[in-house]
Amino acid sequence: MKTKILIPAIAIFLLLIMGGYFLINPSYEKSVKAKYYYEIGKYKEAYSLAKEAFSLDIYNRMATTIMAQSQTSLKYEAYISDAKKYMKDINEIAVHEVVSDADKTKIRLICEIMNSLYIKLAPSVITDEGLVQETSKYHDGFEKLLEKVNR
Repeated sequence: MKTKILIPAIAIFLLLIMGGYFLINPSYEKSVKAKYYYEIGKYKEAYSLAKEAFSLDIYNRMATTIMAQSQTSLKYEAYISDAKKYMKDINEIAVHEVVSDADKTKIRLICEIMNSLYIKLAPSVITDEGLVQETSKYHDGFEKLLEKVNR
């Protein structure tokens, strides 16, 4: 009868100790903050905090995962930022009635660069779906532009 109470009591006590360690340890505290920033879409802050947490404890797998995922999301954000800038440049070129061969070459080069950058992106299961879809939308736009310029 005493073992039926003693074993669960010891298990609960050990879980409380592990939970306390998790909440008090500065590395895991930073990891939890990094996870929060990652979830709300502030990937730079998440990466920074995860990197700090990793430097405090190299065995902190939560920090390692968040750091890798934040880095991936930052690559997606950089692609989207570049795509917006280049689409604006291409639209300024397209306003002209006659597009010169130099402008066509410039558009072709931009499209090829952005398509090669897209291939290097590799989403994971937890990468924000909105980022992946927006990146895909721009990639499709560059593909279509490249087809039009190559005609």
